[in-house]
Amino acid sequence: MTDSNKRWTLAERPQGRPDSDTFELQEDPVPDPGPGEALVRTLYLSVDPYMRGRMSAAESYADPWDVGETLHGAVVGEVVAEHGTTHETGDVVTAELDWAEYATAPGSELHGIDPDAAPISTALGVLGMPGRTAYFGTREVADVDAGDTFVVTGAAGAVGSVAGQIASLTGARVVGFAGSDEKVRFLEEELGFDAGINYETTEDYHTALQEAAPEGVDAYFDNVGGPITDAVFRSLNVDARVAVCGQISQYNAESMPTGPRKLATVIQTRATVQGFLVSDFAPRFGEATTRLGQWVRNGDITYRETVTEGIESAPDAFLGLFDGENIGKQLVKIGEYED
Repeated sequence: MTDSNKRWTLAERPQGRPDSDTFELQEDPVPDPGPGEALVRTLYLSVDPYMRGRMSAAESYADPWDVGETLHGAVVGEVVAEHGTTHETGDVVTAELDWAEYATAPGSELHGIDPDAAPISTALGVLGMPGRTAYFGTREVADVDAGDTFVVTGAAGAVGSVAGQIASLTGARVVGFAGSDEKVRFLEEELGFDAGINYETTEDYHTALQEAAPEGVDAYFDNVGGPITDAVFRSLNVDARVAVCGQISQYNAESMPTGPRKLATVIQTRATVQGFLVSDFAPRFGEATTRLGQWVRNGDITYRETVTEGIESAPDAFLGLFDGENIGKQLVKIGEYED
């Protein structure tokens, strides 16, 4: 084990889109675990769009990071030392930990992973927070049923790609918005979506959606917001359900555009619009992980991961989320796992 530990801190609060000046790489000695703590060597680090909100001092559902604070995210790692916990050296665990090569945490906050059940990286993707978000957002909030037309934005991302497949398994017609022809092929050819729309090359979202969903939209899983959501609202059917999960198109906006503009549609259609956080369903996480694991093992759900290498690449991996560089779950591989 090395004696030094690289970690990323918040160097400054970004105005608009973050850039390299937002982050500062620091190097310190590897920390020692205190009583009841374990020392975890990071293997995979998750970067997620919601982290943009934590870089701002504005009120949000997640507490803001302080300038100078070490950034945090979901991690899969290996216990390399422990001091009075129920975990053993060599255990593979997941937790919310530092953007760092090594981090300490109370043993009670570490959740064990069976490395024989699935690749350990899936605990941050299809079998982790993104998969659970897709599961509850599709089945509970959007309440998708057989025969529905289901639309999802950010469809080639970690959440959207799983949400669309769950809707398809339910018997819905699935339409996904994604940002490149490669991603549309991924949706249609690998994931089994009925139709994909490239929002980068489509000038009229409403017309494109009418062609892909001629009978209107019964359920909408919104990860993006903005003009695409405006277009989807125009196509909502009576009693449609809208699950608002994210608004990535707005996260770097320095001033918010006028809106919402399409709420008159909700009167006409009697649609239900509900925002949600995956933590709302925390008591049922086990249910979601079990079902998702079954679907993955049976080949009913396919997943993709985009992986960058090394702790130094973490900021670039995060910034790439806003350019749509990832297909599926964006991960940073920091250490090798030897089973």
